[in-house]
Amino acid sequence: MDTFLTFTIVGLVLGSVYAIAASGLVLTYNTSGIFNFAHGAQAMLGAFAYWQLRYGWGLPTPVALLLVLGVLGPMTGLLLYVVIMRGMRDTAEVTKIVVTVSILLGMVSVSHWFWHPETARTMTMFFGDQARIDLFGVTIRYHELICLAAAVLIAVGLRIMFVRTRVGVAMRGVVDDPDLLRLNGHDPDRLAALSWMMGSTLAVLAGVLVTPINGGTLEANMLTLLVIDAFAAAMFGRLRSIPRTFAGALFLGLAATYVLAYFPTAWTWTSNLRVSLPMIALFVVLVVLPQDRLRGAVTRTRERYHVPSVRKAIAWAVALVVIVYAIRLLMVTSAVTTLTIGMTFAIIALSLTLLTGYAGEMNLAPVSFGAIATIVAFHFGISGSGLAAHLNLWGVALGVAVTAVIGGLIALPALRLRGLYLALATMAFGVFLSNMVLRDTTQHELFGIRFSLFTDGNIAIPPLKVGPLDLRNETTFLMTVTVIFAVLGVGLIALRNSGYGRRLAAMKDSPAAAAMLGQSLVRLKLGVFTLSAGIAGLGGLFMSSAMGSVSNESFSIMVSLSLLMLTVVAGIGYVSGALFGGLLSGVGFAVIMVSFSNLAAGQPELAGMWTFLGRVAAVSPALIGIGVAANPSGSVHQMVEGYRRLKNAKPVLAGGAVVVLVSYLLALVGVLDNWWFASITIATVFMLPVMGQWLMPEAVLGAEEAQRRAPLVPERVGIDEPYNEQARDEIDRELGIDELLAARATGSEKELIPHG
Repeated sequence: MDTFLTFTIVGLVLGSVYAIAASGLVLTYNTSGIFNFAHGAQAMLGAFAYWQLRYGWGLPTPVALLLVLGVLGPMTGLLLYVVIMRGMRDTAEVTKIVVTVSILLGMVSVSHWFWHPETARTMTMFFGDQARIDLFGVTIRYHELICLAAAVLIAVGLRIMFVRTRVGVAMRGVVDDPDLLRLNGHDPDRLAALSWMMGSTLAVLAGVLVTPINGGTLEANMLTLLVIDAFAAAMFGRLRSIPRTFAGALFLGLAATYVLAYFPTAWTWTSNLRVSLPMIALFVVLVVLPQDRLRGAVTRTRERYHVPSVRKAIAWAVALVVIVYAIRLLMVTSAVTTLTIGMTFAIIALSLTLLTGYAGEMNLAPVSFGAIATIVAFHFGISGSGLAAHLNLWGVALGVAVTAVIGGLIALPALRLRGLYLALATMAFGVFLSNMVLRDTTQHELFGIRFSLFTDGNIAIPPLKVGPLDLRNETTFLMTVTVIFAVLGVGLIALRNSGYGRRLAAMKDSPAAAAMLGQSLVRLKLGVFTLSAGIAGLGGLFMSSAMGSVSNESFSIMVSLSLLMLTVVAGIGYVSGALFGGLLSGVGFAVIMVSFSNLAAGQPELAGMWTFLGRVAAVSPALIGIGVAANPSGSVHQMVEGYRRLKNAKPVLAGGAVVVLVSYLLALVGVLDNWWFASITIATVFMLPVMGQWLMPEAVLGAEEAQRRAPLVPERVGIDEPYNEQARDEIDRELGIDELLAARATGSEKELIPHG
């Protein structure tokens, strides 16, 4: 009985922390319609800030709590809403998800910036670990009592606020109909900002409370994922009901501790199951809960994509292979391997182009499917041993096939899910795979066969060898994965231009309309999920082979989220978006950070500057991801539109090509350093549309638009320039009339009159 009571108390305490964190999620979602994936990162940053104030600087506990809960929490929520969230109402669900994921990754990078991850930091419970009372023969610490009391007070307070107060009722109406709310005298932006302030404060409180319970050690990724477990509790209440959210949180806390207490110790997977339980519950809850009906009217979003013809796709595919080979001639062996890894990430990103860009379905764990193919190929697809070991074609085919089948099986229960719910379901699968499968390093016996799923926690995948094709050669490996990416890219564009692709686009735009026209949404979703999982498995298998050996961390949910974010930033509706997103995720920013580290080591007198720039580079992917709200179609779309305008400015295009070609030849003969060549090429590619508008404005913009953008010459107004309201305002600014009138209104016009 004492064991039961002890683990019940521990479960209630853990559940209370889940409840606090989940309440903040419900609060912000109800007023903005945005599910904050960065909620766990906010809790993590709050815990680190509290540690710095309380233990790093020695401030009293009440003062440290006042600063993090009264200043940091509300200000973080206010800044997030005002700067980012307020402008995301008319964006697609994937854009909303990516922006909050970017904030999550950015906060993790910031924590690594200020608090080095290799330095141990611990937090003790409030009043100390020995401050406790006995209740029914069970010892309860004061810290645990505070967790329980805080959770109850917050649940009751939020319930009363939402149901009994005008502010709470108005908050619930912010996301439903903000215009109607304005007519009733409320300011939707102010109410939404208030809810984000409160939600952020609750996240910080959860982070401060849960850290000592979880062992007291501060680790950014672990603490972020720990609070992400509260997502399951929030879904118990369907992101609306505080009481059901509270009940779901307590259920999760109790279930986790009862598994640890009563499952047989001989079961080696008990600990992994306990860690995975919240994600299992999240997946089950998402599948079981009733979903919204299909909507016939779809809100128009700002995302726009142009699908090229198959002929153009083939031309660009050939160009890609030639360009990669030309770049290979400038590289050392280690750089070739790095670029190969980037190309394998680009193949994984192609699965997102198909699934999300074309079909509008969500997958937050694409790299996890690569882990499945890797495990299958490791056990069944390696021939030979030692240095002669190699991956065979059977292993690749089997790994891709099994991954595709598992992708379809995962999709089956999730076929009725859409948007955010589907995204959360795939995230739950990814975290479950990392916690339950990739941590399974123990030996099992089945039908007399002994095996382990992820042997020793680190498995090696040798290169593929098929007849004369041997990927042990770095150049052969690079060109092989480049050709595979090019072929798959052309295949996806051909699929998008086919009848099947048009059906996928119709399902993305309006599922209800597609169903009314006789399309089988179940068949479409199942097919696209299966194909997407197979592509991700192929890319993940080659990624493992290029790396040589992979661990659990190689397939973590953070890697998947980073890949998704950068692919959306580049343009998830484009094959070229998958290329740029994969290269940036796989190698781009890592190479930049290593370069800054090498510069700091080679130039000690400038080490501070290079170190600072390296840390900025670590945060920059998240900053770029946050900016996708302003450009939801992606940077590739913006570049495509810019170059589309240059079709009548042939001299500008020819000049840019000459600059790149000359810099390449100079780098090839050793006159230019490779970094200079890369810098010149990148600058030329991005600046060419701007240079075209400057050098040939009429050819790029058209005569009318160029005339409109031309600077106004006041002396020519009324002669060669029409006199209109714009011309009048420009003349007023040139003559300083606006300033004079403003000064006259304040009685200080003499200050503007020059003294002779």
